[in-house]
Amino acid sequence: MQHQRPKIGDVARLAGVSTATVSRVLSNPQIVSAETRRLVEEAIRTTGYRLNQAARNLRHRRTGSVVALVPDLSNPFFSQILSGIASVLAPAGYNLLVSDTRAEGGNSILRYAEPSRADGLIVLDGSLPSEGLSPRMPMVLACEWIPGFDAPRVKIDNRQAAMMAVNHLADLGHRRIAHVAGPPGNVLTLARLAGTEQALAARGLPPPQVFAGDFSLASGRRAGEEWLALAPAERPTAVFLASDAMACGFIGEVQHHGVMVPRDVSVMGFDDIELVSHMTPALSTIRQPREAIGRQAAQRLLDRIAGDDRADDTVLPVELVLRGSTGPVFR
Repeated sequence: MQHQRPKIGDVARLAGVSTATVSRVLSNPQIVSAETRRLVEEAIRTTGYRLNQAARNLRHRRTGSVVALVPDLSNPFFSQILSGIASVLAPAGYNLLVSDTRAEGGNSILRYAEPSRADGLIVLDGSLPSEGLSPRMPMVLACEWIPGFDAPRVKIDNRQAAMMAVNHLADLGHRRIAHVAGPPGNVLTLARLAGTEQALAARGLPPPQVFAGDFSLASGRRAGEEWLALAPAERPTAVFLASDAMACGFIGEVQHHGVMVPRDVSVMGFDDIELVSHMTPALSTIRQPREAIGRQAAQRLLDRIAGDDRADDTVLPVELVLRGSTGPVFR
């Protein structure tokens, strides 16, 4: 004899609530009291009820998917952010789809901004054209942001974080501090450069020598070549790079030419990706709370899908992580 599959009404009766309340717990738990959630969740476990997600999506005209738009999937910076996003979306019944905006191109990527393609977007690329992003599509901007676009933003204070990095180098006695910037015009590039300049000016130190970069390993290596091309007496004694990937490229290049870090040059990164604690020397850097950024972005998107139209900012704290790549001036 076959047993009937548990229904939502069975859960409601056991929990002593209405079927509408059970539905709210499943789709929008933050608006239900903790005690009611506990009763419903216990009833779900007891009955073995499983939500028919496909039927629910069809009824609500939803796809059951959220798309994250990432500027470069080869960059390990995004791994923990995507993990944090998935950890929130999966229990809420959403699949996470990821698209590389660099590979697909800025204009073609806008096809995802259609309700028939996804229920919402998490945008991690601030270079996308705002005119192609419909405000009717639930959307959250994370890490980077699109100037003038009205959507919630989950980020850090990049200017203040850069000031923390530069102040650490200045505290070690460095007076000539260079900066390797990110891509031209990028919002993170501008904020981190501004923080670098502000910190140096506040201490009465000269402006930074700025080397061009694009957040990649290769651009860090090129910055290392430019630093090596300077006369030894003119080389900045410390370099703050706007990403860990660039810092890795820089250290590899100068070490290949016999330069010792931090004896000959102190190197400071930004992000705290997994690799940098295993380098020799391990990299001093600014730690971004990447998994928390992902979780917060996903929760804000679920709120938007549920009808919350606030477009406020969530600013998460960073941490100064000191390792072996920075030290006092030796020359």
